[in-house]
Amino acid sequence: MEFQLGISKTRIAEMTKNLYEVKSILVSQPKPLGQKSPYFALAEKYNLQIDFRPFIQVEPVTLKDFRQQKIDILDHTAVIFTSRNAVDHFFNICKQLKIEMPADMKYFCISEQTANYLQKYIVIRKRKIFTGSRTALDLIEILKKHKNEKYIFPCSNIRKNDIPDFLAENQYQHAEAVIYKTVASDLSDLADVNYDIIAFYSPSGINSLLVNFPDFKQNNTRIAAFGPSTAKAVRDASLNLDIEAPLPNAPSMTGALELYIKQANKL
Repeated sequence: MEFQLGISKTRIAEMTKNLYEVKSILVSQPKPLGQKSPYFALAEKYNLQIDFRPFIQVEPVTLKDFRQQKIDILDHTAVIFTSRNAVDHFFNICKQLKIEMPADMKYFCISEQTANYLQKYIVIRKRKIFTGSRTALDLIEILKKHKNEKYIFPCSNIRKNDIPDFLAENQYQHAEAVIYKTVASDLSDLADVNYDIIAFYSPSGINSLLVNFPDFKQNNTRIAAFGPSTAKAVRDASLNLDIEAPLPNAPSMTGALELYIKQANKL
């Protein structure tokens, strides 16, 4: 079978036992902007109904909740940003506190995209900005060269451990500031709607499904998961994981979905 490359026999068995025809897919993310999304191409190629619905939403913490963390932003010399959400909510807190960031504040960003987004709030050509290639590990390599800074790490109540663990284990001066919350969206209008596949991109999406539908029965709905942490969340919830991405020959979610659809729809 085409998608067997690099996959264990156990996983092959798991991913092929529920090969039912696919006509509809629900993607637990916002609808892509523009017309060039691979999801749109997939829908057209296989005559599928593909809908988009964010299963999680981001809410700012209140100024009162932030103050209870007892963090003085201006007591730090560098900020670590791992997302545009973090950038937005950090500067929103600064605005509420009537804080103007000093010119010598340093910014460590996980990617060039995040670094460029800073220009929404500061004149980036006049600031010291350090940029990783794309991942937390890339950014950590840069942090290793700047151990004497006093870092503030703006983040969500749900975040990855890589950077905070690195800072703590290596005794960097730092404070972790929870400035926004990732919460379950209200999905009650989907109670009587069924899809052949639901595609998840994060453990938070799985949590949202179960918060909204605590008695959820999977039946013939196939679940697709992107990334090992999302796949683990599916299994921890005692749900069947039918489509797992990335695969060796399908690094994207749409690629993994297409391989499954070819088998299930016998194309």
